Amino acid sequence: MRLSKGGMLLSLTTFLACATTPPAGDVGEVDLSFGLAPYEAVGRSPVEAPAVEVAPAVILQNARILTAAGGDIASGFIVLRDGRIEALGAGAPPAPPPNATVVDAKGGVVTPGLIDTHSHLGVYPSPGARAHRDGNEATSPTTAGVWAEHSFWPQDPGLQRAVAGGVTTLQALPGSANLIGGRGVVLHLVPTRGSRAMRFPGAPETVKMACGENPKRVYGGKGGAPSTRMGNLRGQRAAFASAQRLLEDWERHSQELAQFHAKEGDDGGERGLPPQAPARDLDQETLVGVLRGEILPQVHCYRADDMISILQMADEFGFEIRSFHHALEAYKIRDILAEEGVASSTWADWWGFKLEAYDGIPQNAALLAESGARAIIHSDSSVGIQRLNQEAAKAYYAGVHAGIALDETEALRWITANPAWALGIQDEVGTLEPGKRADLVLWDGPPFSNYTRAAQVYIDGALVFDAENPGAPWSDFVTGQGERSP
Repeated sequence: MRLSKGGMLLSLTTFLACATTPPAGDVGEVDLSFGLAPYEAVGRSPVEAPAVEVAPAVILQNARILTAAGGDIASGFIVLRDGRIEALGAGAPPAPPPNATVVDAKGGVVTPGLIDTHSHLGVYPSPGARAHRDGNEATSPTTAGVWAEHSFWPQDPGLQRAVAGGVTTLQALPGSANLIGGRGVVLHLVPTRGSRAMRFPGAPETVKMACGENPKRVYGGKGGAPSTRMGNLRGQRAAFASAQRLLEDWERHSQELAQFHAKEGDDGGERGLPPQAPARDLDQETLVGVLRGEILPQVHCYRADDMISILQMADEFGFEIRSFHHALEAYKIRDILAEEGVASSTWADWWGFKLEAYDGIPQNAALLAESGARAIIHSDSSVGIQRLNQEAAKAYYAGVHAGIALDETEALRWITANPAWALGIQDEVGTLEPGKRADLVLWDGPPFSNYTRAAQVYIDGALVFDAENPGAPWSDFVTGQGERSP
């Protein structure tokens, strides 16, 4: 049963029970979902639907269109229908369908919605009160079983401010105190009452890991482990070794269960009880997902040698790193990162705030791009996320002034297509192409100018921000303070 338009989904879709009797078959058929229904089966939320409704059709015309996929359009149109990009091209648009909204974007520039791979909005929300600092489960060096989703506060005023800066999708991550800090969550920035309703549909799970100074400082200072970089690697290797054993236990259980079912009808007698499934372990289940390639590792790492150590560990256990975060020394190993296909989510110009950040340079992203590696500009900041386009511009011009051959399409991909790949949603967003989700920004000028602002922001074809009519604040906290929306 569903309430009327805009109401709450009342029919409760629950997670599946832990499978104690997986289907018979070979090892390849073993069900290792550990009770988690596929996200597509659950929908955005078992108890809540998003508040934003998709407009029947929207046409933006007379705009410069930067697709982030090449083939930019000097003056053209883009048609949004049923949450998707239906068409785009040069010149005049086709005749609008009935009830379509037509936007004259003359003088404006349309780009894909911006994507931030590294945010702590919602888990370290505004106004920064200690009671709401829920980003680090700093009770053990390895807490792979926690989920940022379960700390995320959808009432964070920073979310609406991010959208006003052109951001349509972000990854909310646990902090970096832990060797393995838990699962991240990829979010579509629409107002909801619960965090799961804000999940990006179909986005893979991610896991936050960390190397270098943070874990050894946090736990070594407590008299525990790790207290050195070699202690960091030992802790991570031990965690994956345990997960490897759990995976082997489940594969063995699948074989035993297949043999059990094969006995049916052999003599018509009682077969007894089926073999018992391995006990659940929430931490190891996350890492089993990494070993199976279903959960994408996002690793906080600054120094080049630390990144190499993590790559060697991943190779030892047979999984792939999706993106290094911060990665201030990525330029030192850019050939390796290009060959391994690992993205680098970095800042434009942050450096020197601690020793392992001392060798950061503003040409980092440009050098990575020049070498064929995936460069990404992230924020890791509730302020920086509001001007992610300007952060990309700083990195772009730093490279240009250093003589590195770049163009605006490459720089735009640092905050659109490349982060979409790092989060496993590149088939849905990141470039403006027919069939993709209608997540886009209409800017009031060139997107890499510090004088430019987002005029309109669309998510799934719905207008979620309009600079001329910001509407009511999404956050009750803001409303209670008597503030206006961005």
